[in-house]
Amino acid sequence: MEDRKTVLSCIQPTGHMHFGNYFGAVKNWVDLQEKYDCFYGVVDYHAMTMPYDPKKLRNNTWELIVNLLAVGIEPKNLFVQSLVPEHAELCWILNNFCSFGQVSRMTQFKDKSAQSTDKDNFISAGLFDYPVLQSADILIYRADYVPVGKDQEQHLELTRNIAQRFNNQVGKDYFVLPETLFTETPKIRSTADPARKMSKSAGEKHYINVFEDEKRMRKQIRSAVTDAGDTVEGEMSAGVDNLFELLKAAGKQDAHKSLMDDYHAGALKYVSLKDAVADALVEMSAGFKERKAELNANKKDVKNQIKASSYEIRKRAQQTVKEVKELAGLLNVRF
Repeated sequence: MEDRKTVLSCIQPTGHMHFGNYFGAVKNWVDLQEKYDCFYGVVDYHAMTMPYDPKKLRNNTWELIVNLLAVGIEPKNLFVQSLVPEHAELCWILNNFCSFGQVSRMTQFKDKSAQSTDKDNFISAGLFDYPVLQSADILIYRADYVPVGKDQEQHLELTRNIAQRFNNQVGKDYFVLPETLFTETPKIRSTADPARKMSKSAGEKHYINVFEDEKRMRKQIRSAVTDAGDTVEGEMSAGVDNLFELLKAAGKQDAHKSLMDDYHAGALKYVSLKDAVADALVEMSAGFKERKAELNANKKDVKNQIKASSYEIRKRAQQTVKEVKELAGLLNVRF
């Protein structure tokens, strides 16, 4: 039997999970578990690169873990980055196989620097080095595939460059050159402003929490923007398209087809589309909320479970760092 390929993907602990996160990434994570050996990380080291509250970071980390488990991520596949400190050690080693010019060209540093709200305009060196840590996250598990969107291709290319340079330097094809795993993931936009993606950073009205109260969820969908006034004649407006995308992503293919037929016939009533979307999201959310309540009733068990899975996953990271240090001419501590 052929060995299963390895997939690595990570998410920052920012607290709430909205439907943009879920449909755009996490649902895909759940599905990939059936076919691949998966490593899913809650990357709290990355969350430190922007101004943050330490207590909130810890709370957000556990909140996200519960959310991930509630929507179907298997505990054995989940780890917390700070419980696997080898990520940081490998990052330091890989810094020496990556040029300053390569890192300085990464767009994320420019984008996030512009978002800084620090009163002294403090920009951390960690933010600049963020892409190398991200490369370490991938390479430490010798991942074959990384499910990323188009906006993350630059990071994966840097990872491949670092891996190749390391391999060339030590004279061995040690690191797998990870490949992009493109899967069909919908781009969910804000229902309040379909010109921008669904995001927490834009404000409360721009995202819909997966675990939201039903009444508030229906209100958000009911107030969704449909026609923004700048639609090209004959084309579907971004707001209507977004509602159809949500309906399709929620798995309501029959309703999607029926309402799309109404649209093409010029008979679509926006209220019918919004009601269908609201029903679909509320139904999906109900199952997730039930599972989350069970998890929250056993928080101690959940924490112990994830500490245990992180411990097991760390063994693989330790082995990689041990081998990398040997190849790089460094001394090793006996495990």
